[in-house]
Amino acid sequence: MKVLKEIQALQMISDYHRATFKTIGLVPTMGFLHEGHLALLEKAKQECDIVVVSIFVNPAQFLPHEDLDKYPRDFLRDYHLCNSSGVNYIFYPEPELMYPKDYFTFVNVEDITERLEGQFRPGHFKGVSTIVNKLINIVKPHKAYFGQKDAQQAVIIQKMVEDLNIDTEVIICNTIREENGLAKSSRNVYLSEEEKQEAAVIFEALTEGKKMITDYKITDTESVKNVVSNYINRKSDKIKLQYLSITDNVKMKELGNLKLYKGDIIISLAAYMGNTRLIDNVSFNYKYQ
Repeated sequence: MKVLKEIQALQMISDYHRATFKTIGLVPTMGFLHEGHLALLEKAKQECDIVVVSIFVNPAQFLPHEDLDKYPRDFLRDYHLCNSSGVNYIFYPEPELMYPKDYFTFVNVEDITERLEGQFRPGHFKGVSTIVNKLINIVKPHKAYFGQKDAQQAVIIQKMVEDLNIDTEVIICNTIREENGLAKSSRNVYLSEEEKQEAAVIFEALTEGKKMITDYKITDTESVKNVVSNYINRKSDKIKLQYLSITDNVKMKELGNLKLYKGDIIISLAAYMGNTRLIDNVSFNYKYQ
């Protein structure tokens, strides 16, 4: 496994592997790897000849008041995890290389980015789509792997790749969870063990929402959202919902009467446990019967 910090070096290596008919897989990360990342690495290793992991805490996707400076970092730990997972290359650039002085160019997927996460984190997705576009241009992967936990991000990246005719297949992998159901996240390190246990109520509530639709055939999404939010409020006085939404999986638009809908559904939310912001979702295919 090699660690690369220069853009041109990685581009030349990717050109070589493509010329020798090797399939390249990219797993973009911000480091501090957890089991969710390792599942992406395993999937990439199964499907590709060459696996590249990027480790870059992207300043463009953090708002001024967010946790850029304290975001957890441990490159040595990440290095050993990547090495043991069979990664071929780690791309580990400095911020000044990715965003040099007088950097003016950004990629913005419109409409989808203005809702949900985009409403509460304006500009976040512009930073995400820009860095993913840059990484794809640098690594030149045949496939790029992302987790379903960041559901809106997954939809936006898929739309960007489609709209810009990018020759990379986007693979969305299932959310990896703690034993209690809490979605794996690098930010979980901010939580105490007690808070991690209490935060399990988030996935429990989302699962109840899914059951309301799939098992109990409730078609009024407002009723479903009331069940989810009341479930959280009953089980925890520490978790504060920021938003709760039931949307499609293409444009992330709110759904109303499900009698009129057929397709994938995402029930997603953002909530605070103390000062730590957590996101999660459940997704499933639906057809009114």
